[in-house]
Amino acid sequence: MRLPSVGLSDPASRRALPTSHLAPSAARALVRSEIDKHGRSSATPESQTRRLTEDAELLVSELVTNALVHAGTRIEVACAVETRSRPPQDAAPRDTRDGGATEGGPVEIVAVLVEVTDAQPSGRVVTGDSSSRRTGARGLGLQIVGTLAESWGVVYRRTEKIVWFRIAVSETVPSPTGALSEALHRELEAAEIFSAPAAPGQAEPRRAAGWTDPGGAFLAEASELLAGQLDEDMVAALAGQLLVPRLADWCAVWLTTETGGMRLSRVWHSDERKVGALRLALEPDPPPAGLRTVGLPWPWPGEASGRSGSALAFSLVAGGTCLGSLMIGRSGPTEMTGSAARTVEDVARRVAQAVVTARQYTRQTTISSALQRKQLPRSLPDLPGVETAIVYEPHATGQTVGGDFYDLFPMGRNRWSFLLGDVQGKDPEAMSVTGLTRHLVRLLAREGHGVESVLGKLNAAMAEEGAEAVAVGGESAQPRFLSLIYGELEPDERVGGAHCTAASAGHPPPLKLSADGEVVPVLESQLLLGIDEGSDFMAYSFDLAPGQSLLCVTDGVTERRNGSRQLDDDDGLAKIFAGCVGLGAAAVAERVRQATHEFGPEPLEDDLAILVLHAVVA
Repeated sequence: MRLPSVGLSDPASRRALPTSHLAPSAARALVRSEIDKHGRSSATPESQTRRLTEDAELLVSELVTNALVHAGTRIEVACAVETRSRPPQDAAPRDTRDGGATEGGPVEIVAVLVEVTDAQPSGRVVTGDSSSRRTGARGLGLQIVGTLAESWGVVYRRTEKIVWFRIAVSETVPSPTGALSEALHRELEAAEIFSAPAAPGQAEPRRAAGWTDPGGAFLAEASELLAGQLDEDMVAALAGQLLVPRLADWCAVWLTTETGGMRLSRVWHSDERKVGALRLALEPDPPPAGLRTVGLPWPWPGEASGRSGSALAFSLVAGGTCLGSLMIGRSGPTEMTGSAARTVEDVARRVAQAVVTARQYTRQTTISSALQRKQLPRSLPDLPGVETAIVYEPHATGQTVGGDFYDLFPMGRNRWSFLLGDVQGKDPEAMSVTGLTRHLVRLLAREGHGVESVLGKLNAAMAEEGAEAVAVGGESAQPRFLSLIYGELEPDERVGGAHCTAASAGHPPPLKLSADGEVVPVLESQLLLGIDEGSDFMAYSFDLAPGQSLLCVTDGVTERRNGSRQLDDDDGLAKIFAGCVGLGAAAVAERVRQATHEFGPEPLEDDLAILVLHAVVA
């Protein structure tokens, strides 16, 4: 074999490669052919030939891909194979697994010399990290050469550059290829499938129909459809409908789970009759949860989607976290253009970001639901002689719990307490105050404190907490103020209705509706809780006779806007309530809720809470 610096002269072992995506496969074919030819003529053991072929194909694939991407000029590959003997003193003991002796004579070594030549006199071989930015595959360049080659080098000439390597393998020396993962070989194949660009000024080679770029409008459509989706499975479903059939015959989206596994979220096929079979074929073999690749060739799922075809997996990565894998497949011997591959990459990135958004929303909703279970009663109890109804709607920000809260609970001896409140602010801290207030009121009421005492002690607690917040947080801290209606009911078990004692701390006063349509406030509003620690509160007593209703609302109702007007301007709420004569508690609450929504065209800007007590005959 001639010296590498001189080059291989045998024209049978040299081949000019096409400057296209076909170059790596052509180079591998040449190397494979030369090694097979040598094996047949020299009776080289099949195990040696196989290991040598695997190593040589891997190295020549990587170097040709590098030369193709970064030079784009004429490329030639030359290959020669020889058998040589190693002296006995240098020979390692033979492996007895194939029946060989543990001791013996000279070891026969088969070696391959490969040259990759490109017409780029001042060029350089680019390592895998640079290659990956262009090809989308990981690509390890000279790192692989240094791992597998017995020797290698670069020769610069005036009109060309040669990268050469020599690899050798014997029966007794295992190939280092085993240390390289199967995923690495897959990624090199992926780079060949779709990453090699055409030469400058040359149109892209003709590809098989199907995997071609659908155009820039496609990405705009993808962004529009995925934006604002708040369910990760809906995101997966939309991804399949986007890609099928414009870029693939089928699509599957795997998503990571909280336990670190992968679940098959959605499967989509151009033939809907095949969706079930395709899911059954894919589900037993999920991709690794930590798989990070772009366009990794994936095993074809049997006959579930046609007898043969090409499948690729794209990782869903956002913020450095792998969220799953997007797989696409097309029947037949198809190849993907570089522009189409970049389009799928872009779609995968958009899908990953949409999944992040959906999961953040889900976490927020879960937290809010947990808070709601602690802050608000799941249902209202039945009172003798009094119907009750509640309507609660958080403001339009996606939260399930806001600053409004309510409660109705027994105190024993045929006495009941009710409350409706609103904490200043709409942030999580405000929501935490609602739960604290509700449980504190229950505790005080069941300890025997009356309406005025409950409000006084709650006011002192709010004022103390506000002072501590300012002391800790400085001028930027905001004390929390609370408006509240709190009252006690004592139902009349003989004739129905109830006797009420109630007070309002900065809250819209409750309204009472008589059977003749008269609407009157039953008390006067007093100072907000938390402003003045020493404030006293006055309670008002009144009867709720059979046929009469009591309406308590938060300012989300009274301050509902339509332009410059508010719903309660000119006694607007009282007029709505007056039209509810003869209605039960639930019907009154729904009538007020509907009127609040219909008052303005915009979504609610504040929480909405409506509590109705309707006295009936015992």
